[in-house]
Amino acid sequence: MSTTRPDAALENYRAIADAIATLFFPHAEVVLHDLRSQKIDYIANNLSKREVGDDAALEDMVEEGSDETNIGPYEKLNWDGQKIRSLSTVLRDAEGQPLAVLCINLNISLFENVKAALDLFLSPSKLIPQPDALFRDDWQERINTFLNSWLRQRQLSLGVLSRDHKRELVLALHAEGAFRGKSAANYVANVLNMGRATVYKHLKEIKA
Repeated sequence: MSTTRPDAALENYRAIADAIATLFFPHAEVVLHDLRSQKIDYIANNLSKREVGDDAALEDMVEEGSDETNIGPYEKLNWDGQKIRSLSTVLRDAEGQPLAVLCINLNISLFENVKAALDLFLSPSKLIPQPDALFRDDWQERINTFLNSWLRQRQLSLGVLSRDHKRELVLALHAEGAFRGKSAANYVANVLNMGRATVYKHLKEIKA
């Protein structure tokens, strides 16, 4: 059994590989290629079934003296048919010569499947116009529409409304005829997180 210690010159990069793989676990593999030996030096979260010591096959990068630092992102297929998005970073020594390449391989198949499911679920083509029979007298829908428009115009949210804001909003809803609906006052009180008595108090002020 060999007792040779890994090359200390690449130790920091191995730690970085572990950090990236841990952050994006289990979807990311990070491979460190040693350009001096043209071998794979380290693999964090092995997804590609390659092994440390395999050929790196990156001779051209040393011979051509590429000035690039980050190469990609680009896509490729993994052994299991999963789609991988990769980014390779050229690491240089103190003299600026290419020393190693750190390749981050992110399995995006899961994210593509989730996106496809969301696109299908949220597709507007599956919607029909609101049925008149159900929504002709939908005071709740009208209150929601007005409420969100009122908040958007003032760049506010329900969570930050002051007492004065809520009073102003109740008055504005009344002017829109929002309280003609049965139980509308109770609904507004619940939405604005205020007591029903307070809503009725503001409405009485208007009538007075």
